[in-house]
Amino acid sequence: MAEERVALISGARRGIGKAIAERLLRDGWKISLGLRQPQDDWTDDVAIHTHPYDALEGGEAVWVDEALARFGRIDAVVANAGVMVAKSVIDIDDASLDAMWAVNVRAPQRLAKYAFPALSKSGSGRIAIIASLSGKRVASVDSSAYALTKHAAVALAHGLRQAGFEQGIRATAICPGFVATDMGLALAPEKAASMTSADEVADVVAYAINLPNRASVAEITVNWRAEQLY
Repeated sequence: MAEERVALISGARRGIGKAIAERLLRDGWKISLGLRQPQDDWTDDVAIHTHPYDALEGGEAVWVDEALARFGRIDAVVANAGVMVAKSVIDIDDASLDAMWAVNVRAPQRLAKYAFPALSKSGSGRIAIIASLSGKRVASVDSSAYALTKHAAVALAHGLRQAGFEQGIRATAICPGFVATDMGLALAPEKAASMTSADEVADVVAYAINLPNRASVAEITVNWRAEQLY
């Protein structure tokens, strides 16, 4: 079923985004990758398209147009690009909060917006917003500003699901806790062996975007440790 489908993936240079791209390629998807810098890992071939993309700067409309010109369709959008500044909602400065808001919320909103006509045409368009467990709860003072933007990212997924439901579009907020990537390991390096892996998050994304229209899943939370709710 996935043989002819096309997915746009932001933030695919490393970590979770790269793992998702590799998983979807193995599953038979064609992929269009938004990359801040060209990479030898990803060379254009029949199944891979790369586009210079920085979520902080925008340019989503151009990326969507180029992906459509290359493949003729878009069946899924995986908004993975994200940034974290570890500050409280009191201590964070305007520039840092604006940057998180731009990358974590505004960029995926624009990407989904410009891809919406193609996703509607697909009849089974899928959107995965890589949010965070910080989009479900505020775990610490220093994560509170980040959580502010990730709560908005979860709300974005719900809004997209509502907006596109009659057109067959299904949107899911993927909400992992710490993942063993550069970001997660910097926050808790002593827990590296226990953390969820990027490949495991990619498995969750693949599951979500392969579900049929009649099995809509709004949120998937993933955690490597026991918390009161998650």
